[in-house]
Amino acid sequence: MHKLILKNNQSPGDIVMLTAAVRDLHRSYPGLFQTDVRTCCPEIWENNPYITPLIETDPGVEVLVCEYPLIHLSNTHPYHFIHGFIAYLNERLGLSIQPGPFKGDLYLTDQEKAWMSQIMEITGKNLPFWLVAAGGKFDFTTKWWAHERYQRVVDHFEGKIQFVQVGESGHHHPPLRGVIDLRGATTLRQLIRLVYHSHGALTPVSLLMHLAAAIPTKRPTPQNRACVVVAGGREPSQWEAYTHHQFIHTNGALACCDNGGCWKHRVKPLGDNNPGDRPENLCVDVVGDLPRCMDMIGAEDVIRRIELYYQGGALQYL
Repeated sequence: MHKLILKNNQSPGDIVMLTAAVRDLHRSYPGLFQTDVRTCCPEIWENNPYITPLIETDPGVEVLVCEYPLIHLSNTHPYHFIHGFIAYLNERLGLSIQPGPFKGDLYLTDQEKAWMSQIMEITGKNLPFWLVAAGGKFDFTTKWWAHERYQRVVDHFEGKIQFVQVGESGHHHPPLRGVIDLRGATTLRQLIRLVYHSHGALTPVSLLMHLAAAIPTKRPTPQNRACVVVAGGREPSQWEAYTHHQFIHTNGALACCDNGGCWKHRVKPLGDNNPGDRPENLCVDVVGDLPRCMDMIGAEDVIRRIELYYQGGALQYL
C-alpha cells in the first residue's frame, strides 16, 4: 500500500480539479494507494471515500506538492484542466492514470441532500433558481465582466428566472438588483449545497463554474447543470470549458488571443504590490474598464445562451 499526502494551496477551483485526479488515481489503481490531502479548503473533501487520514512523519508516507505544468501547453495542445494534476502524478510516480468522468469529484451526504435549500428558508417556497457570480478576485481582474451587463441579464429574466447572487467577502462582487443576495453569506460547504439545489449558474471562469460541473443535479433530468460562462480570451477554451456548458469565448478573434489565451492577470495596475501589476501581466487591449475580449461579449449574447436551455426543453421558466 503506497501512502500519499497531496498538498496544494491554490484556489478552490484548482482543488476541485485535484479531486478528479485523486478519484482517477484510485480508479486506475484500485487498492494500491491510501491518499490524504493538505489544501486550503477541506470542505471540498468532506465525505470523500478516497481520503484516508495520514500523518506526514509516519514511515512510508510520501508527501507531494501537486502542480499542473501541463498548463504551459494549454494554448496549443488538446488538454483540459482536468488532465493537469493527473499528468503531474503520472510523471512523479511513474503511473498511467487514466482520466475518468469529465468533472470534479465532490460528495454530499443523503442528509445534506435532504436539507431544504437556503433559498427555501428565505422565501418559504421551493423556487428553482440560478446562481450568479458577478465579479471575481482582485488578482485576476481580466476575468471580470461589466456589472451593468450582468444587471441587464437579470432584468431580462425578471419573473422567469430567480437569480441568487453569491461571492466571497473581500472579492469584487458589486450588488445586483432583483436577486436574492447571499454575497459573503455562505461558507464553502453551504455554497456546495446551494449549487446542488440550483438549476444553473452564470459566472466568469471561476470556482462556481467547476462546482456547477462537479456537483450532481438534484433532479434526474437534465443530467448536467446548466451553466453560462463569460470567458473572453484570457484562457484557451479547451483548457476550461465543459461540454454541457455554454462557454462564451473570443479566442481567435483578437491578435492578443489568436493562438489560445493571453493569460494576462489585470486590466490596470492596482498598486498593491501583486505580481499582476507587472507590465507583462497587464491586458494589452483595454476598452474602458474591460479587456476588449470581454467587452466584445454583450448582455444579449449571455441572454441567448441562457435561453437555449429553456428553448431546448432542458429547463422550464418560473
